[in-house]
Amino acid sequence: MSRFPFISSDHAIALMRVVTALIFVIHATVRVVGSTIDQFAAFLEDKGFSYGVLIVWCITIYEIAGGLLMAVGIFARWLAIGFMVIIVAGIFIIHAANGWFVGEHGTGGMEYSILLVAVLIVIATSDKK
Repeated sequence: MSRFPFISSDHAIALMRVVTALIFVIHATVRVVGSTIDQFAAFLEDKGFSYGVLIVWCITIYEIAGGLLMAVGIFARWLAIGFMVIIVAGIFIIHAANGWFVGEHGTGGMEYSILLVAVLIVIATSDKK
């Protein structure tokens, strides 16, 4: 009998890479479709950042284009590093002030972001692509 979950560690990492990439693509796509770019930009400008709209569009384009490339395994290791920069910045700018928990025991905390950073470390350090 094969070991659970019946896939190799290489396949498991590939699955993790694809799912993580799609999370970024969906997250950014909702920002565009939901027309929240200006709202996010205003938030960043309130935090002291200049050119909020430009920053948000750069993040959004990176998440969509980078997510699609990472999903198919192109430059995945390097893209994971860029995603880590975005996530860590989000922790400091947004999530840390909201505490640890994302839901149930809190709102908008950093637990999910910390998990994403750990997943991105695995992707960035994998031997594949």
